[in-house]
Amino acid sequence: PRTMAPAAPRLVLGLLVLSLCCEACKKVIFHVPSELEADTLVGRVDLKECLQSAEFISSSDGNFKVLEDGSVYTTSALSLSAKKKTFTILLKDIQEQVQKKIHVDLVQEEKKTPNTRHTRDTVLKRTKRRWGPIPSVMIENSLGPFPLQIQQVQSDTAQNYTIYYSASGPGIDQDPKGLFYIERETGNIFATRAVDREQYPSFQIVCFATTPDGYSPEIPLVHTIRIEDDNDNAPYFTQDLFEFCVPENSRPGVVVGKVIAEDRDEPYTLHTTLKYRIVSQTPPITPAFSLHGDTGVISVLLPQLDRELVPSYTLLVEVRDMAGQPFGLCTTGTVVIKIEDTNDNAPSFKQLQYETQVEENRVNVEILRVSVVDLDEPGSPGSGAVYEIIRGNDDQAFEITTDKNTNDGILCVVKGLDYETAKQRILVIGVNNEAPYMLAPHSQQLSQSTCSVTVHVRDVDEGPVFKPCLLRLDVKECEDIGTAIGRYVAEDPETGNSEGIRYRIPPGQCNWINIDDKSGEVRTVRVLDRDIGEMRRGQCNVTVLAIDRNGKTGTGTIQVCIVPGNKNFPRITQTDYVMCRDRKPICLTAQDGDEAPYSAPFVYRIMDRRLASMWKLTPHDDNSWYLSPKSDTPYGIYEIPVTVIDNGGKKGENIVRVNLCDCVTPSECDGRTRQLSGGNVTLGLWAILAMILGSLLLLLILITICGCCGAGVVHRQVTDDCANHNLIISNTEAPGEEVMDHNIIPLQNTCDQGGYGVKTGEQQTFEMVKGKGHTLESVKGGGHQTLGSVKEGGGQTMMDTCRYSYSEWHNFTHPRLGEKVHLCRQDEEQKHSEDYLLSYNYEGKGSLAGSVGCCSDQHEEEALDFLDQLEPKFRTLAETCIKR
Repeated sequence: PRTMAPAAPRLVLGLLVLSLCCEACKKVIFHVPSELEADTLVGRVDLKECLQSAEFISSSDGNFKVLEDGSVYTTSALSLSAKKKTFTILLKDIQEQVQKKIHVDLVQEEKKTPNTRHTRDTVLKRTKRRWGPIPSVMIENSLGPFPLQIQQVQSDTAQNYTIYYSASGPGIDQDPKGLFYIERETGNIFATRAVDREQYPSFQIVCFATTPDGYSPEIPLVHTIRIEDDNDNAPYFTQDLFEFCVPENSRPGVVVGKVIAEDRDEPYTLHTTLKYRIVSQTPPITPAFSLHGDTGVISVLLPQLDRELVPSYTLLVEVRDMAGQPFGLCTTGTVVIKIEDTNDNAPSFKQLQYETQVEENRVNVEILRVSVVDLDEPGSPGSGAVYEIIRGNDDQAFEITTDKNTNDGILCVVKGLDYETAKQRILVIGVNNEAPYMLAPHSQQLSQSTCSVTVHVRDVDEGPVFKPCLLRLDVKECEDIGTAIGRYVAEDPETGNSEGIRYRIPPGQCNWINIDDKSGEVRTVRVLDRDIGEMRRGQCNVTVLAIDRNGKTGTGTIQVCIVPGNKNFPRITQTDYVMCRDRKPICLTAQDGDEAPYSAPFVYRIMDRRLASMWKLTPHDDNSWYLSPKSDTPYGIYEIPVTVIDNGGKKGENIVRVNLCDCVTPSECDGRTRQLSGGNVTLGLWAILAMILGSLLLLLILITICGCCGAGVVHRQVTDDCANHNLIISNTEAPGEEVMDHNIIPLQNTCDQGGYGVKTGEQQTFEMVKGKGHTLESVKGGGHQTLGSVKEGGGQTMMDTCRYSYSEWHNFTHPRLGEKVHLCRQDEEQKHSEDYLLSYNYEGKGSLAGSVGCCSDQHEEEALDFLDQLEPKFRTLAETCIKR
């Protein structure tokens, strides 16, 4: 196949061959004719193979330009004098800081030799590659004549077949339809009308070569028609009006702003290469600004921009394409530059001397207004005045502020002036701006503007004046009513004395003090206590009036402050202690509701001489002392009077109760002492319980004996001293003093007349003998019980008249024993106790003492030697029952 280009000189590209002789980014060879016209497409380089994102593309030879798509064009007419011409394409990625180079060689194309028959195969092979030609080019807004041929496509198979050509795509059978068509027999492509590149920059059409019967010997050809740009669009500014601001007195070179223009023609061509310039300036004085021709940046040119002279500038700027050449298209725009104010003008007073007057004792009154002149922009920080009193206001009696509306200074009196002290005051007032002063170029520093104000004080008849106006009086807590705490008097300013002045306290204030109406002496009217009601704050301000003979009044304030006093006694926080056998010292800690210096440190003393010889106190810290017994102090409960003296000398009496107990832990004592004289044996809880249960059992037996004897035929006469043989019931839970009473007979003496017990097999006998031969026997065994006699002396049996049958014995004892058993089963809270008649399993060797349960029915009088080997917990019971 063969393709032919039109004969037009601007489209002499038919012999262009693009080939890569080496790797990408190294060398590209273009075969071109020896003569090239301006804006002629030389070829296209694949830039992305070398650098994906090239932000800067340039050519080392100014006769060539490279577009973003890699197309290489001539910028002017060129003739290849030698067979080869070389230049370099430079690619840069500014962000990644990457730079690549592509070497381009232009080789002059050799002239073609005529085709011969025997070279047909070679010709066919070369022409087959031409079925895919380079893009066609059509000039934008071409004037014709139309139809205008722009390209021809032809297939090799036309030599062997009858070939018909057709095409489809945008511009043919798609919008814009009918713009192009292809001749069926020749393959010539024609344009029917002019094309706007800004609307359609290129077209891609598909060309087909078929035989009359529909056979396609060639694959479809995708052909590109590129619309070459024509400079038909003038550049334009992106804004109708550009507005910028720059501070006055800015240095030359300071950037003011940037104007931006755009062009709709093809980018990176002369058609879109723009140049800027300033056409005119208003006001038409010395040029104040410069405009960069390529970037459109406006900078300061004049070294002195004075807002007070020229507040703003208007610039008429022009932008022109074709790199600013006269034949390029141009557009003008407007730029307004406002000069911002800076504080380069210091304020100055309109007058240098002022005079005014004010009555004495007047406060918060305006007495004068002063004005200044400032050339800076009104309302800006550079013109806002700030006034200050430089001299003459040591007592801070005057104050000057700024009126924001008029910028005047307002002079006021904030403290009353005293005519008798000074009849006139002279003030020096200075003024500055809110913004700091900026010295203009080529100017000198200015001094601060000041003015003098003379204030005349007018005399008026004044009321009494308290000196000081606020008097602080301290009162100790709990002072007596009527205590004098100070004196508060006022003076007449004219005479300087207090004659004829009376004092009083207006109602409605805290009723803590009163003041004598003539002397001004202040006394308390209440007992002041910081722990009561409104006095918790500790202070109160009382306003006092002073009235002279003419009825003029003056006021003063008394600040009554309640200072802490020594009103509370120190007391020990905990007074009940249990001390065990280790005799570890007790830490006594005292508290005092007073504040320093009437509280800690405390001093502890034992006031009782006898107890002081048994106990000692040692200091621990300011609040605590240690209490410890001496080595020979016996066990017992002690109530120790301890006096605590605070730092103010106030004494607090305290009773410390110490239970000195023979125990390991305080819980064993349970509030009672455990003490045994001579043996150091203490009484435990179970021992006390055993004592009570034993007493109940003994009482039951005595009741049974009395009942049996009273119902017999022979009535026994019981002497009065028999009662003395019984245990005395006592409500005392702690051991009392030993009483040597002849009526109290030890228990062992009750059995010195022959009482004994017999235990044989399953039969147990308990026998108590009183007097001569009178016995009570209880026999358990074989399922029956009898009341009998025992042998006395040589073993003869004596029958007592007080013998009862089993049924009588049962009727007598059953209700009583049932009641006792029921009572024994209840504890202190009326709940059933666990200590009553139960069946116990064998748990080891039993005690020689036998059962001590409250309802035990076995009693032995013999073998009482175990009482000498009792453990410490049971010695108390033994000693209670036996007097050794």
